[in-house]
Amino acid sequence: MTDDAPASDTSSAARRPTLRDRVRDARRPEPDVPPLVVEEAPAEPVALFLAWLDAAVAAGVAQPHALTLSTSSSASGPTARTLLLKEVDDDFWFSTSSLSPKGRQIADDPRVALTFFWSDLGRQVRVLGDAVEGPRDVAESDFRGRHPDSRAVATAVPQSTEIADPAAAEAALEAARRAVEDHPDLVPSDWTAYRVAPVSVEFWQGSTGRDQVRVRYDRVGDGWRRASLWP
Repeated sequence: MTDDAPASDTSSAARRPTLRDRVRDARRPEPDVPPLVVEEAPAEPVALFLAWLDAAVAAGVAQPHALTLSTSSSASGPTARTLLLKEVDDDFWFSTSSLSPKGRQIADDPRVALTFFWSDLGRQVRVLGDAVEGPRDVAESDFRGRHPDSRAVATAVPQSTEIADPAAAEAALEAARRAVEDHPDLVPSDWTAYRVAPVSVEFWQGSTGRDQVRVRYDRVGDGWRRASLWP
């Protein structure tokens, strides 16, 4: 180093705020929900999930049916994205194109994870299970129930395709809009309703303090085993 070379400014790095500094004043959840009492929890997880979903709706949580779908494959490894829950019975349902990245990953490895997080209520639900294709009529009904613009987008170009030519993509979208208008019952053959039969469902309940409660349901034969987990 020459005598006139600037010295490295280690002081600026030392003053740079850490992540903890950045979020210190962020709004924290102040959940006003009944505590999760393990001994009083339902014998099976879907009943508790639906009770929590209803509470999220009543509390005004935006899109409480939004979930993070995590998939994996030998080629791409793990991937996660947010989409919407379509139905809950004994299984958890969502829809997408089987030709999409998530559809191809499910074909390679059906094991998936669903994560619901309602931060304002201090609640999280994690679902593990295999995603399998549901009946064709369910997929068709779901697609026809979507907004026409959404149907056109799903029809025009394969999901996650790189846009090399914006003009060509816009032309394909306009053609798809006309097709949807002229044929309202049109459903792409790749549109698929998936159902996830849960093998494990974990409920997490936080509070305004640092305490938290975790309850996990594990599938055992035709029933469920319920266990309390250390936070």
